[in-house]
Amino acid sequence: MQQPRDFSLYGAVDLGARQAASQRRQQVAKAAEQREASGDGSPPAGETSGYVIDATEENFNDEVVLRSRTTPVIVDLWADWCQPCKQLSPVLERLAEEAAGAWTLAKIDVEANQQVGVFFFQKLQTQSIPLVVAIVDGQLVSAFPGAIPEAQIREWLDQVLQVAEQLGVGTGAGADAAGAPGAGADAGPSGYEQAQEAMQRGDLDAAAGVLEKTLAESPADTVAKGMLAQVNLIRRVDSYDADAVQGEADAAPGDVDAQVKAADIELASGQSEEAFSRLLGVIGRTAGDDRDKARKHLVDLFEIFGPDDPSVKKARGRLSTLLF
Repeated sequence: MQQPRDFSLYGAVDLGARQAASQRRQQVAKAAEQREASGDGSPPAGETSGYVIDATEENFNDEVVLRSRTTPVIVDLWADWCQPCKQLSPVLERLAEEAAGAWTLAKIDVEANQQVGVFFFQKLQTQSIPLVVAIVDGQLVSAFPGAIPEAQIREWLDQVLQVAEQLGVGTGAGADAAGAPGAGADAGPSGYEQAQEAMQRGDLDAAAGVLEKTLAESPADTVAKGMLAQVNLIRRVDSYDADAVQGEADAAPGDVDAQVKAADIELASGQSEEAFSRLLGVIGRTAGDDRDKARKHLVDLFEIFGPDDPSVKKARGRLSTLLF
């Protein structure tokens, strides 16, 4: 099974698109309410089931990265002109329905979502589709190109679920089978799911509240820490005027507040190394409270990626050199 090492998806897509995505989700929810009120509960033409979703650049972080914290996500990269894609996609959709929540299939049209396509192509050093990728806990754990036989796909999926179990990522089917709340380890994942649902409807304050409660009960929960750090980043960036922040940061290299905000914007735009370098530069040329403020903010940003991310490891090494 192909398993790229130290591969993080955070920052793969510009989080600045969240506002538009939130508005679209509100429109979808309103349409669903109208259908329910009219007695027509069927989804509109082209809408997929809960086990098969259409992922885009706008909802990638919600529907793929965050979802993969609690349920393995299989990404199907396809295009309308790709004939093998038309053979493979229906098989994957049928297997997703059969799995009934053990994993989620996220379909991505690479023609309509070129940024995501290029991201995966570069990481996997391929340009061919169909390309199927397994994401578990925000990490790419396996991938295969081309339309392979169904028997091989089933074997591959079994391996992905084994990896998910090793990483402590539960499956939707397992959660359903566990029964009532309080059975087994349901309490933790349910909190993640509540936070994820809140983010999907654009209620970042509610998501933060759920995660803060989870951490109050389990302070060492690294998944909740990472999710909360990302929610807080999005909340901060949503309140910034990006052009004004960049202007202030360029004009005042010694202004810690301006540099912190600029680092937030860089990280939300997928420029993690630039964000880390900016804050490390502030730490290197300041002292006292200013230095400590930059250090604490940098460490908070590390939480979004986790300790094993290559860019975090590199930045931590530089931070240790500056401090000691």
